[in-house]
Amino acid sequence: MKFFQKKKGDSEWVGISDMMSGVMMVFMFIAVLFMLQNEKEKDKIKLERDEFKKTQESIREIAVTYRESQLSLNSDLHNEFDKDLEKWGAEITKDNRIRFKSPDILFKSGSAEMSSKFENILEELFPRYIKILTSKKYKNEINEIRVEGHTSYGWGRAKNEDYIYLKNMELSQKRASSVLKFCYSLSETTKYKKWIIDKFRANGMSYSKPMRKGDEKMDYAKSRRVEIIVTTKATEKIYKIIEELN
Repeated sequence: MKFFQKKKGDSEWVGISDMMSGVMMVFMFIAVLFMLQNEKEKDKIKLERDEFKKTQESIREIAVTYRESQLSLNSDLHNEFDKDLEKWGAEITKDNRIRFKSPDILFKSGSAEMSSKFENILEELFPRYIKILTSKKYKNEINEIRVEGHTSYGWGRAKNEDYIYLKNMELSQKRASSVLKFCYSLSETTKYKKWIIDKFRANGMSYSKPMRKGDEKMDYAKSRRVEIIVTTKATEKIYKIIEELN
């Protein structure tokens, strides 16, 4: 008697069994790949979260430093100039702009030539201003000192929008440049000239940033102004981080 005689169906069963084993191996292989990919995604997400957290901490640290520096500078500017602001027709804003808001003190209408009164104000203000900014407390944190010239809307009887804008841009730029040149030429600031060259800029703004009345209409008188603005490196660092995130 042949106990181990191979029957016809045996080979078919073995073939199906081998095929099922092969299919199971494929499924196992796919499952392993999926698990590995999932782990990689988790690691990637964790890394991104860690990087994002570090970025948040960096921004927070810079923002705190910036705010402390801004508040400190604002306090020092007020301590130095508060007694003079009214007679200068000026104010110090929360973001540390020195705003000259009395157009009659600054320039003649349509002219970039400074009045003698405005020259006297700058002679008194600018050396003291630069002395604060070049102190150990701020010198290495200052990014830019910018003089901005601002006008109100209109140019005589002109109606053409482009003409009015460009003529006001030309005038506001000349006025800002006049202030820069005058401040730069002061003998009291000679020892700071290299630092001033690196930081000092003049910008004409035309009527792009007008002052508003309570009803949101342009305040024509207050819009004709000059502002001296200081920005710190903290601002630049925040912009750089934002650019890297984008």
